[in-house]
Amino acid sequence: MPYAQSNVSDVMTQTVVAVSRAAVYKEIARTLAEWKVSAVPVLNGEDMVIGVVSEADLLSKEEHKDRAPVGADGLHRLTDLAKAGARTAEDLMSAPAVTVHGNASVAEAARTMARAGVKRLPVVDAHGRLVGIVSRCDLLKVYLRGDDDIAAEIHDSVIAPLFSHSRPTVQVRVEEGLVTLRGHMTDAALIPLVARLLRAVEGVVGVDVRLDAPVT
Repeated sequence: MPYAQSNVSDVMTQTVVAVSRAAVYKEIARTLAEWKVSAVPVLNGEDMVIGVVSEADLLSKEEHKDRAPVGADGLHRLTDLAKAGARTAEDLMSAPAVTVHGNASVAEAARTMARAGVKRLPVVDAHGRLVGIVSRCDLLKVYLRGDDDIAAEIHDSVIAPLFSHSRPTVQVRVEEGLVTLRGHMTDAALIPLVARLLRAVEGVVGVDVRLDAPVT
């Protein structure tokens, strides 16, 4: 049977620390220190994620504590200065929060993290309520998949469906997630497709396709 691709809900951490919108500065700082995290989701009264407070948000107070309200940098500093004077999570947080749904793929979550430049994402349900958190480390769990398991999926989900009629001689080798395909095919046009399908197999780190085919 084909290997079921992992979703965010398969790799996320379900035990999540969060703060309310009314949480005060020192409460947030203590929470980050006690849980050894660099950011926490901010929830409203219905457990919906409305923002995220990070260490960077808290450090604005220290960064700007000895600066004049408006200096040579101009008016664009007013937002930073306002955050430096904030006392509650609602005023400190970055909003709207960048979140991901539990049924999103691991690849989708990784792309969202990269675009937003964040290290972790709150995971929400269809109503925006917090159900977990996923970090970069969690997303890397898919690469713990064994080589034999990867090879078996390649045989079942790539080689057999594509080449069942032409019966090519194809050898599959997987070592530390690196896939090497050797052998012969009857249609050279399929080689790029094979490479693309191999890269999509969960746990694959790299692909080396060495297939010979007649030139037409």
